[in-house]
Amino acid sequence: MSGGTPASGTLPESQVRAMFDRIARVYDRMNSIMTAGMHHRWRQRAAELTRVGADSRALDVATGTGDLAVELARRGASVTGLDFSKRMLEIAEAKDPRIEWVQGNALDLGYADGEFDAVTVGFGARNFADLDRGLAEMARVAKPGGRVVVLEITSPDRPPLSWFFSLWFDRVIPALGRLADSEAYTYLPSSVRRFPRAAALGARMAAAGLDDVRWVLTAGGIIAIHSGTRRT
Repeated sequence: MSGGTPASGTLPESQVRAMFDRIARVYDRMNSIMTAGMHHRWRQRAAELTRVGADSRALDVATGTGDLAVELARRGASVTGLDFSKRMLEIAEAKDPRIEWVQGNALDLGYADGEFDAVTVGFGARNFADLDRGLAEMARVAKPGGRVVVLEITSPDRPPLSWFFSLWFDRVIPALGRLADSEAYTYLPSSVRRFPRAAALGARMAAAGLDDVRWVLTAGGIIAIHSGTRRT
């Protein structure tokens, strides 16, 4: 996130941070309800694409409650999970205190160029106030030849899935969200709507300094997992 003027359709950083602080305690439960528990499998697939193992260093940006960081650590990597929400990080730390949990800004990563073998973001890129800057920062701190992986929700283009997607995200999720935080779960569908489709995101990752950018669509085209390699 950024402290500057938010991009069109986004909320100011302070408002988004406060929103995630509010929903931290219900965030994991709501994720499981909204995805029928499949979000864990999607994170596993994203972690696999990083190719990390023992002796690897990995950074998970916008880590939230830390599930993707935990998946990276299970593969033997030394992991740092970074998020701007203190409350989210408190939940994350309880999951794995061995991971380094850091409060920080995704658009101004406090690391030198090429520090990490892999840099990831899971369901957080759409909250970047400046997507291109966030992707460029992720690429910058990856080692030459290192991996950058983006796991995100995307909007399917073709019916009948596009009809179901519209019903689910525009009607069902806001209704469920009233049980937790109406503002947050109204924001979610709008953040997905404005996020680039898979091909457009791939092009922006390439522009950020990544080669061999590829993506996998899963869950009928609702979930996109992009990967790229930092240019040498």
